[in-house]
Amino acid sequence: MAKNKLTPACEAVVIGGSTGSIEVLLSLLPHLPASLSFALIIVVHRKNTADSTLANLLSLKTNSPLYEVDDKDGIKPGNIYLAPADYHLLIEKNRVFALDDSEKINYSRPSIDVTFESAADVYGPALVGILLSGANADGSLGMTAIKKAGGTLVVQQPETAQVGFMPQQAILTNDVDYVLDVSGLIAFLNSLNSVY
Repeated sequence: MAKNKLTPACEAVVIGGSTGSIEVLLSLLPHLPASLSFALIIVVHRKNTADSTLANLLSLKTNSPLYEVDDKDGIKPGNIYLAPADYHLLIEKNRVFALDDSEKINYSRPSIDVTFESAADVYGPALVGILLSGANADGSLGMTAIKKAGGTLVVQQPETAQVGFMPQQAILTNDVDYVLDVSGLIAFLNSLNSVY
């Protein structure tokens, strides 16, 4: 889905979501190829627990390696990364993760905005930001940063979301490139593998 021949190939996809987004992820992940050409980074609002239940659940649904992020982990194409509970997830210029336990943003830690904004700084136009179902406005400012950096914005069609507020806020505050239902999101993600 390259806009033109000068559009850079996608190097990273950041997906953010809250209430209702895990169900979407469980539908998306099984349909992705085993060898992704980009890094897939997932930030989901969840309870502040140290257990890895969500990482285990998601890893059962994908053919790609899935890791819950540790501080200073390197980011590699082909891998799926999950933000740990109760830490903001940042991406540093040298493409490693940094975890931060500073105050909550939009009542959330991890905050989708924090990850999206730091990813925009690092990946610029080679970044795709996807916002799924959720009940607050977290992610809208991060999508603005991605757009400013030349990246691509995708939101779940609000009518198909369990809670449409989060994607709707992104649509109201940003020039979104694609508004897609779950099957459209699957097709879009798979198309990114063939943008070369």
